[in-house]
Amino acid sequence: MSLACTLDRPACDITPEGQDYETVCRVIECMTLDYRQQPSLEDLARQLNQSPTQLQKVFTRWAGLSPKAFLQAVTLDHAKRLLGREGLPLLETAMELGLSGPGRLHDLFVSHEAMSPGEWKARGEGLILRYGYHPSPFGQALAMVTERGLAGLAFCDAGEEQACFEDMAKRWPRASLIEDPQASTPFMQRIFDPSQWQAEQKLNVVLIGSDFQIRVWQQLLTIPMGRAVTYSEIANRIGQPQASRAVGAAVGRNPISFVVPCHRALGKNGALTGYHWGLTRKRAMLGWEAGRI
Repeated sequence: MSLACTLDRPACDITPEGQDYETVCRVIECMTLDYRQQPSLEDLARQLNQSPTQLQKVFTRWAGLSPKAFLQAVTLDHAKRLLGREGLPLLETAMELGLSGPGRLHDLFVSHEAMSPGEWKARGEGLILRYGYHPSPFGQALAMVTERGLAGLAFCDAGEEQACFEDMAKRWPRASLIEDPQASTPFMQRIFDPSQWQAEQKLNVVLIGSDFQIRVWQQLLTIPMGRAVTYSEIANRIGQPQASRAVGAAVGRNPISFVVPCHRALGKNGALTGYHWGLTRKRAMLGWEAGRI
């Protein structure tokens, strides 16, 4: 869908289909090449061959924030300000956002269960995973579901679908994988639509991993939307304060991106460390959430 949709028909909402993400991704990449000398809106528009007004409309419509406000919400400078001048506890939050509203609703909306240790050791044997590719606010998404709930959610750029599938499939090498987009569509229709984040109609996710990984992923589910914690804080919460590095590895192995919010976990002193599906996508998720709170 072209950007003309935004200009010619203001009521046309294309965000759920993720059609703006390619433009947004390029903007975020340009903005964060050097966060100390961030380009102006005019500079960004020139690099993307668009008018400043057009670019501002598309970005703000997707993120709920202007490019400048978006970047402020996710840069290390902002985290340092919170830690330093405002005296907040070490990355108890990375943004000055509250617990009420859509952010809290999202956490109440998700329920989870863990597969047994025996099922994990079987590496997926006897498990049927149905999967499909779907557009999302963060590019192409690969969703994997079982009869018990959502088991996988990954993201990829154009042309990387097969590599994304192989990365997810090798996590459960003995599972039966069936391409069935109709099975995953109902999940995708709810995940990115705040109007469907309802505590009385929960989205069930199935955590398939080692005991340590599941404990880390369960802690990720307690981080409210619009907030972030460090790996060391998660390590403290699970009673293993010396395991920050292992926590980071478990966060990186989370197979249910966004829903189990590994993007809300930050490195030491609030650094936006690497993300399995790309650091630009991590910034995009944090900013998208900030715009909805």
